[in-house]
Amino acid sequence: MSVKPDPESPLFAGPFALATLSAPDGPRFPALVTPDGQALDLRAAFGDARATVLSVLDRWEAALPELRELAAGPGAGRTPLADLRVHAPVEPRQVFQSGANYRRHVIDLHVAHRAPGDDRPEAERRAEAERIMDRRAAEDLPYVFIGLPSAITGPYDDVVLPAWAEKPDWELELAAVIGRPAHRVSVAEAPAYIAGYTIANDLTDRATVFRRDMPQIGTDWLRSKNAPGFTPLGPWIVPADSIADPDDLRVTLKLNGETMQDESTKDMIFSVARMVSYASQTARLLPGDLLLTGSPAGNGMHRGRLLRDGDVMEGSVTGLGVQRTRCVEETA
Repeated sequence: MSVKPDPESPLFAGPFALATLSAPDGPRFPALVTPDGQALDLRAAFGDARATVLSVLDRWEAALPELRELAAGPGAGRTPLADLRVHAPVEPRQVFQSGANYRRHVIDLHVAHRAPGDDRPEAERRAEAERIMDRRAAEDLPYVFIGLPSAITGPYDDVVLPAWAEKPDWELELAAVIGRPAHRVSVAEAPAYIAGYTIANDLTDRATVFRRDMPQIGTDWLRSKNAPGFTPLGPWIVPADSIADPDDLRVTLKLNGETMQDESTKDMIFSVARMVSYASQTARLLPGDLLLTGSPAGNGMHRGRLLRDGDVMEGSVTGLGVQRTRCVEETA
């Protein structure tokens, strides 16, 4: 799908963003995109025919001033986005996903996921969830797990709902994109390791989140979150210095035009910097890696309305643009 920008509304915050684009039937290429909907092929600009967005992020500290200069330069050699296809902005080496990071969302899920035999009234189970949130915040232990890069798809691509997915759901999220190798960094240091931000929709099959056959092992994120195309990503990576405060952005998802999620990242239990720092205490974060920061309240499980064939999801985060994806049921 090509992009036709609204001349009255910039595509994103700041002077430029990174994207992965292609001409019709052409190869993908890394691009510098301007808010007015123009794209510059970075292969030519950097004199590297093999350049990708990932290779740009691999040398982010050196590339950033070059990108600023290119964005401020003349418009020669730029192509309208309307003539190009937009893909997921980066192919990461690693994907880190966060669960239970929005207070209201976690409480809603706790109430919706009634365990077999739990006949307590909703008010009692909601009060229990609130106590759990208070304890988690006090102990300062984020919940991070691993996703698969193969689940990523473009911001305007169709999403295939697998035949086995009985309860497919949406989860729009702010995603941090790593710009420097990070291992055991402090919370104060963490922002310096973030190259930028993008939008991710972390689709989840609620029916397979928990292993009912082996409840003692808990959740099954492989099965529930990692089908091909279950992570629409992008459209852009907006540099971190163009986002004033990642902990104060509006995350909004509309389903067929109706608002389902609409929450500020202020509702996050753990800040973006806290999440990056926490993940880095165990893993070595690499340039281009994604850290999804969790999803706010308003998912389909809570609303009693899960995804089905023909649904169109529109996700936006302040300053990061808009992604639009259509759901199609799997055919034999």
